[in-house]
Formats: sequence, structure tokens, C-alpha cells
Amino acid sequence: AAVRRIDARQRLALTGTPVENHLGELHALLGWAAPGVLGPVAQFTQAFRKPIEDDGDRARQGLLRRRVAPFLLRRTKTAVAADLPPRTDIDVAVEFGPAQRRLYDTIRLAMDGRVRAAIAERGLGRSGLDVIEALLRLRQTCCDPRLLPAAMAAGCAESAKLDVLAELLRTLLDEGRTVLVFSQFTSLLDLVESEVLKPAGTTWLRLDGQSRDRAGLVERFQNGEAPVFLLSLKAGGTGLTLTAADSVILLDPWWNPAVERQAADRAHRIGQQRPVTIYRLVVSGTVEERIRGLQARKSALADALTDESGQSLGRLTLTDIEALIGE
Repeated sequence: AAVRRIDARQRLALTGTPVENHLGELHALLGWAAPGVLGPVAQFTQAFRKPIEDDGDRARQGLLRRRVAPFLLRRTKTAVAADLPPRTDIDVAVEFGPAQRRLYDTIRLAMDGRVRAAIAERGLGRSGLDVIEALLRLRQTCCDPRLLPAAMAAGCAESAKLDVLAELLRTLLDEGRTVLVFSQFTSLLDLVESEVLKPAGTTWLRLDGQSRDRAGLVERFQNGEAPVFLLSLKAGGTGLTLTAADSVILLDPWWNPAVERQAADRAHRIGQQRPVTIYRLVVSGTVEERIRGLQARKSALADALTDESGQSLGRLTLTDIEALIGE
């Protein structure tokens, strides 16, 4: 609201992600930069958001693309830095052990019942906290049962993701690679330190919300002080140049593919001389696999806007929730 009151003859909005989660974000940007182009919010929602987001209406998608085309200039990284080395994305399948699988299935069933009851009683719009908690508990179980409240963890000692991470890091470091490791959960980074890096005698640096000297940590990593840099996605996902790394490990998938892309781009950016590999650790047969499907839909929505072929839960539908938590 404050920026709309600025009296300016010319307006310019600069963003790397005009559409992260839904088309309403595009309306908000152009509503300031080019007032009136997309009409009132209610009209835009009825004419474009619902047909495109809910029904996949390609005709409406094309109409919106043509309407905004004169106001958008898109410069992709490959266009700006054509000499960047190649980037490879790899999904690493993680398989639960029997105990962790039983724990996950038990929590999924309990959370599924709780969410359905909440929606039946209060409706989808007022059950957001129940949905968020259910998805959080399932994601924590995928990462490591020790992230759960003790009563829910049921003493499960298995951690398939840390086992896979330890093996992957061992291979990469033996090859002389330098690695960024991202997670949403600082408590998972704690476990990576104590369960993976310390036992292997690996030196590392870490940047999260508690870090004081961001620039100093980046400089130390860029100067080769440690082969592994642990980063929380929120604190280290943007605004950093970490071209000393040629490998990026994303420990836990998030809803918005743009957020993951921004994290991976800490290494794959101007100044990088080596090919970069992005590894995503995804637990098979869990909410993490289903999040990857949700990411694909969000990417398709953003790509469709510019005719080149989002951390909010605000646009999750009942169908989305059933796909994430249900059988």
C-alpha cells in the first residue's frame, strides 16, 4: 500500500520470480508498475486465475501472456551468461528402513484423519494450521525422526536420509568436490554436523539465521577453508555468491521450485568455471515425492506466463492436500 502512494512518472519492478505461487503475485506487480492493465483483483481472479490455475485453460493462459508481454522483459541466466558451465539436476531416491517406514505410515494415517476431521468441522479455509502441522510432521519424519517431538518419534533410530547423505558426501569429497548442503531445518543441520561430518573428520562452515558474519563466512568458503558449507534455506538461499562449490545438496524439497532454484544458483552463477551438479534427496513413497509433483505444476505456471518451455500454502486445494497426505 505504501509503495502505491509514490508519485512517479516512470515505474519499474525488478524481480527474478514474477510468479512464485500463484498469478495474484503478477497482478500485484503490474497493478503498481502498469496500473489498470489487468483490471481489478476480482475481475482478474474470475477471468484468469481460476480458469488457468484450477482448470488449466490454455486459451486463457495464452490471452494473459499476450496481454502482459508488452510490459515484461525477461532475461534468463543463460541469455546473460551464455558461457556458464553446464548444470545437472539429479533426484537421489532415498529408501526408508522398516522402522522408519512404519513410523511414517503411522504418522501419515493419524495426520490424515486429523486433517479430514478438521476440514469437515471447520472447512478448508479455517483448517490451515492443521494442514501445515500434518505436512511438517511428515517432512520431519522423512528427514530424521529426531526432528519430531519425542512422543511421536517412538524411539525410531533409523535415519535413511542421513545415511544416504553420508555416502554421497564421502563420494563427492573423495573426488575433490566442494559442496553446499541446504536444509529448511536448522535442527537437521545440527544432526548433519554431529552424525555425518564430525565422525568423518570433515571440516565445514555453517550459515543460518544465528550467523553474525555472513560476508566473512562466504569469504572463508570461497578461499577454500572448508570443503562443505551448511546453509539454512532461509538464510543462505539468496544473495550469496558461492562459486567455490561445484556440488549442491538439497536435503528436503520445498513447495516453491523458485526457492530451490535460487539456492542452487548460489554456485551456478557468473564466475563459476566448473560444471555444477544439484542433488535433491527425496524419500520414495512419501510426501516428498508428492511435493516434487507440486513443484512441477508451479514451474509450469510460471513458464506458461512467458511462453518459455512457488513457501506459501495459500493455494493448496483439497485435492492437493489429499494427494500429499492421503494414500
